[in-house]
Amino acid sequence: MSPFPKSTVLGYPRIGPRRELKRALESYWDGRSTREKLDRTGAEIRERTWRRLAELGLEGLPSNTFSLYDQVLDTSVLLGAVPARYRSAADPYFAMARGTDGLAPLRMTKWFDTNYHYIVPEIGPETVFKLDAGKPLGEVREARALGYETRPVVLGPVTFLLLGSALDRLDDVLGCYEELLTALAAEGVAWVQLDEPALVGDRTPDELAAVRTAYDRLGALGSRPGLFVASYFGDLGEALPVLAATPVEAVGLDLVRGGAPVADLTGKTVVAGVVSGRDVWRTAPQRALASLAALRASRVTVSTSCSLLHVPYDVDAEPGLDPALKGRLAFAEQKVAEVVALARTEFHGATPAGPSVALPGPVVPEERSPYAVRAAAQAEHLSLPALPITTIGSFPQTGELRAARAAVTAGTLSQADYERQVEAEIERAIRVQERLGLDVLVHGEPERNDMVQYFAEHLDGFAVTSNGWVQSYGSRCTRPPILHGDVGRPSPITVRWAAHAQSLTAKPVKGMLTGPVTIVAWSFVRDDLPLRDVVFQVADAVREEVRDLEAAGVSIIQVDEPALRELLPLRRAAQADYLEWAVAAYRRATSGASDRTQIHTHLCYSDADQILTAIDGLDADVTTIESARSGARILDTVGSFGRGLGPGVYDIHSPRVPSDAEVEELLRRTVRALPAERVWVNPDCGLKTRTYAEVEASLANVVTATRRLRAELTRTAR
Repeated sequence: MSPFPKSTVLGYPRIGPRRELKRALESYWDGRSTREKLDRTGAEIRERTWRRLAELGLEGLPSNTFSLYDQVLDTSVLLGAVPARYRSAADPYFAMARGTDGLAPLRMTKWFDTNYHYIVPEIGPETVFKLDAGKPLGEVREARALGYETRPVVLGPVTFLLLGSALDRLDDVLGCYEELLTALAAEGVAWVQLDEPALVGDRTPDELAAVRTAYDRLGALGSRPGLFVASYFGDLGEALPVLAATPVEAVGLDLVRGGAPVADLTGKTVVAGVVSGRDVWRTAPQRALASLAALRASRVTVSTSCSLLHVPYDVDAEPGLDPALKGRLAFAEQKVAEVVALARTEFHGATPAGPSVALPGPVVPEERSPYAVRAAAQAEHLSLPALPITTIGSFPQTGELRAARAAVTAGTLSQADYERQVEAEIERAIRVQERLGLDVLVHGEPERNDMVQYFAEHLDGFAVTSNGWVQSYGSRCTRPPILHGDVGRPSPITVRWAAHAQSLTAKPVKGMLTGPVTIVAWSFVRDDLPLRDVVFQVADAVREEVRDLEAAGVSIIQVDEPALRELLPLRRAAQADYLEWAVAAYRRATSGASDRTQIHTHLCYSDADQILTAIDGLDADVTTIESARSGARILDTVGSFGRGLGPGVYDIHSPRVPSDAEVEELLRRTVRALPAERVWVNPDCGLKTRTYAEVEASLANVVTATRRLRAELTRTAR
């Protein structure tokens, strides 16, 4: 068997350095382009990636890390796990990802503790697994035609089935993996990478037995490539000796987030993830070399801790960054160069350098009045109807708005003219909501490029990039800010726009803020302070903004925390401590509000049902939460929730418009699960990515369904 290369990465960004894939996808979805052109764009991105990785000196080039939407969805297609209802769609792949007029998409949630979203496999007893190896084989051949030998990357069988809650189908799915390995061997592939990130979480004895079964069976295959099982996002823990006892030839370890392995891996190649794939800071060479020197293995390969999917392409594309800060940064290209340099360095005998950071003590939440006191004051002040209807915050970001923002940056539109355009867009959003009959309005956030970046641009301690795009899901990309110093709020951030919106209507308008945990989670964060301390700095800035909004006459303030579940440690032993300080930070941010000011929060696409006790602990008066996309499964767990709750009644990440009957059914399920007086009506998430036509049609159906149920509840109460 060929030796494993001395340097590699577990994956690479795939959206394109200038978001070429995003534009090609949206052009195809809108009918302005063809599938052939979309596929050609994908081929161009893959070619550029392989060429650039080779130019940087990387020895082990991965393939099959490119995706038109999501690697987990690709695995469902690879294994034939395509639900029957999608097979007759014009494009089943994108029907599963985005839905069609007559089909809801598959569920979507966060990829472990990242801000990347994946499409959850739907696997039932009726699922017939059947291999379709066209994509991984095609990319091997494509790279070879360009002169590159590659290592195909495939999601491993145990993680795939755990994500689909179907580990009982292991024997069936392993047959497909055996066929795949045989086909790759026939193609002359030397190594295959099977990603098993689920193994860094707490696993039961039965799940560990499934790992042993899977890799004993695949390892026993007569004709196959070398097996490299990659883990990332933490420590393999009890799964490491299980893997070490199987015939796999190489094991990938995340030595940035996980500790040094305790198992003796003599006889294995260790693919050592010493360059972080999750942040943008340069690697400390002495620390990385010490981690490499500590490994007990027959062979060591230098790698990234995980795929570089989670970082931008190139720091050299950021001429506007402060040179002192820029010198501390490494994006994907620079991280590949670090991997190559470390692999060429003699690391035996290296010792770690640098002091450890002291951990903070326990935290005490700051308190508002009891909920019952606040609820009475708010009911008297707001006088809202039963089942109040609202939205999550953002309204469509039109092409005209994006063009105006770009024109200000380019100097071709004055700031005053831009602000007048923003005010006009706010009025448009207010009038649409009034006409449709919503009860609590939003200003639509036309002034915001992103719910985190906008705040980062107005807070001390942050820097923002021009081209630092990172894929969130499908064609959706964000530019995570870089939190590099102490955080402060020089002046109010949102007050002007919220006050303007409230001046246009007699109905209450929500002030819209992003919470401290989410601002930190969706930024690249300094690594010289405990994360908790950084979050509390941001909480203090948010608290100042809450007070100023209230002073400006805003009676409802929403402080969103969609990343609360996302930052939850993968190991249960560390979760209670995190939730304690995360909840305390939120309560600190909102504790300055008076009793009659109603505090809302929002969470989405993150399996929030798993932390419902912590969400209740936030002590928000109203929580809006994703529900429609996940089949309203959260309703099974909310019976004891003691405050206002708005499980979403339509999925905004699909272009389809839900019917009023569909919305009504979700509402009826909600009022069966919760007292009607605590139920709010809202979409799953913000409306930024949708068009006004889609939004108005959807909200009209929401209002129709709500009014019908509201009238019925009123008659019943009499």
